[in-house]
Amino acid sequence: MITSVGQEMASRPTRIGIPAGALVVLIGAAASGKSTFAARQFDGDWIVASDRLRVELTGATPDDVVFAELHRRVQAALVAGRTVVVDATNTDWMWRAELLADARRGGHPAIGIVFNLPLDICLARNAARSRTVPASAIRRQVDDVTRDVARLDLEGFAAVHVLGSVADVDAASLEIEKGPVARAL
Repeated sequence: MITSVGQEMASRPTRIGIPAGALVVLIGAAASGKSTFAARQFDGDWIVASDRLRVELTGATPDDVVFAELHRRVQAALVAGRTVVVDATNTDWMWRAELLADARRGGHPAIGIVFNLPLDICLARNAARSRTVPASAIRRQVDDVTRDVARLDLEGFAAVHVLGSVADVDAASLEIEKGPVARAL
């Protein structure tokens, strides 16, 4: 099920439900607002962020080392039955498949939250950052999200919520379920 948050249709939810013990995968280009959204919406202990790991692992750490550690932390959280939020671009379907396999193995539902923002917004936000990402990488990431957004539900997510504008991101609210860990069927 793919829902587009913020569209002017009565059947479209503006609240995003997150089951207890879920894997939440934030998907979007660099500078699309994923980290800000995560910090505003989720308990900080739930977030596993690639950018934070790069700093923690001494900055110039190769991506394969950063993502191996990210994957290890996600697996540990899922094994412990905790809700975990993956704050990385997650625009590569093969990386998402690895994350979804971890969730499936433990019987955890996986929720995708897609930041499908226009390229010009991502590039402008990136230019204002102290640590920028090459514009070519952001273009590729936006293209990847645009290409994959309509078929993300086929990858195995229990639900996919698409935020298509800055206003959608700002207006979205989460409903975090409490209680026993929800298991995917």
